[in-house]
Amino acid sequence: MDTPARLLRLLALLTTRGSWQAGELSARLEITERTVRRDITRLRELGYPVEGVTGPYGGYSLGAGGRLPPLLLDDEEAVAVAVALHAIAQRSSASMVDSALSALTKLSQVMPTQLRERVGALAEVTVGMRPRGSSGDRPPGVDELMGLALACRRSERVRFDYATGDGVESARHVEPFRLVAVGQRWYLVALDVDRDDWRTFRVDRISRVRATGARFVFDDPPDPATLVAEGLALRVYERSWTIRVLAPVADVSREVSPIVGVCRADPDDPGATLVEIGGDVDWVARYMLGLPVPCEAIEPELRDELRRLGERLVGAYA
Repeated sequence: MDTPARLLRLLALLTTRGSWQAGELSARLEITERTVRRDITRLRELGYPVEGVTGPYGGYSLGAGGRLPPLLLDDEEAVAVAVALHAIAQRSSASMVDSALSALTKLSQVMPTQLRERVGALAEVTVGMRPRGSSGDRPPGVDELMGLALACRRSERVRFDYATGDGVESARHVEPFRLVAVGQRWYLVALDVDRDDWRTFRVDRISRVRATGARFVFDDPPDPATLVAEGLALRVYERSWTIRVLAPVADVSREVSPIVGVCRADPDDPGATLVEIGGDVDWVARYMLGLPVPCEAIEPELRDELRRLGERLVGAYA
């Protein structure tokens, strides 16, 4: 057995029990105790915290270290971890989702084909209950998420089928940049090759992801979170409105969600903020009333709606 294979087998043994004596490891690996000690030293140099205790009841054990070294998983453990990460990626907060997807992508890269198929089968037949009040969107598939994540990491062009909200289907050829999680939804930020423009795609509407093998390099990519936020706040609506909030941008950004409005400093007043909000005029007027900071409408139509809303409130609660 060569040295790398022996070290991997030694590491696997150390993870199965709390403590091993040198003689036991020597017999299992069919090497001398001197070679066991040399291999233990090599593992420590690689970052594995192998602890040694002398005496009749001593031995070697794998302890906690200052950093996380690479782990060895058998087939069943790898499948269990992948399924758990898939569940986290669909049902947790955005911060946990990003980490879960990153770990799932790394695991998928080295997982044998038959194990990847088992993970896909388990994910396909597993049913989860959605929290009350959550949307009824179809969760993104693990194959789509992992395929897109790998393409983003490798800077590799992909093709996929995409369905819009009104059911129009099309084939897309894109250069993927980043995946953005917003609540329970995932968005792909990519450069659409055929349209020569940056676009955002809901991952739950993506199917049949195919890698092309073609690589690319971005010269000046946009901020992916900002692009998704602007799309959710403005581009999905036929009309947008501008309001002027009498507070600095930093304060207003804490009150106005980036998926509701786009904030920018007022060029005429550094102490004020211009916020662009998409939607129907009555909804925007009601949203303004809920803001805890003074604000004013720019467009006359929005001012008229605020006036009508104010008159109704005065009439009802005079």
